[in-house]
This record gives sequence, structure tokens and C-alpha cells, in this order.
Amino acid sequence: MNSENTKAQMRKGVLELCILSILSKGDAYPTEIIERLKDTKLVIVEGTLYPLLTRLKNTGLLAYRWEESNSGPPRKYYKLTEIGEQYLKELQVSWNELVHAVEKTINK
Repeated sequence: MNSENTKAQMRKGVLELCILSILSKGDAYPTEIIERLKDTKLVIVEGTLYPLLTRLKNTGLLAYRWEESNSGPPRKYYKLTEIGEQYLKELQVSWNELVHAVEKTINK
């Protein structure tokens, strides 16, 4: 059995929560999001992040703006909308319940 596949699926399941949490602390552009995730050992590639950001934007959870950059092309900064903030709160409650249930199960 390949545990790497299971680990990848677990990471994928919490990615949306992590991205929304990062954006709850302030606007960020995709490279910043990738770096912040990498700092916590959640490695993600652009090919995974961009479709997820687009989906979150299309569902009204995120908005974006273009901003000029001194070191290259303009950057697309994402931010949470009001709906996104509410959704994040719901995800955080669900996450805490899930963590509690799993810990209770595996430590029993």
C-alpha cells in the first residue's frame, strides 16, 4: 500500500481551508500563498493552486485586484469576501470537530 497517495489526498482535503486561512490574514498573490504553504510543509504547485483560486473566486468566496509590481509583471492579489469569511468560520468549526473526532478515535 502506498502511503504517499493517502497523504496527498489528506493534504488536498485541507488545502481550501489553508488557503482561506492565509487570506484571512491579508491579501496575497499566488506565489505568496505557495510560499506560506511551503513554510508549513504543505507543498503545492501552481497547477493545483490556480484552478482552486478560480473556483473559490467563481463561488464568491474570493475577489481579486491587479497591482503593479516593481519586480515584474502586475500581480493578482486575492482577498476573502464577506461570504468567504463566513465560509471560513464554518470550515474552521468543522475542522476542529474532525480533528477532535480523529484524535479521540486513534488514541482510544
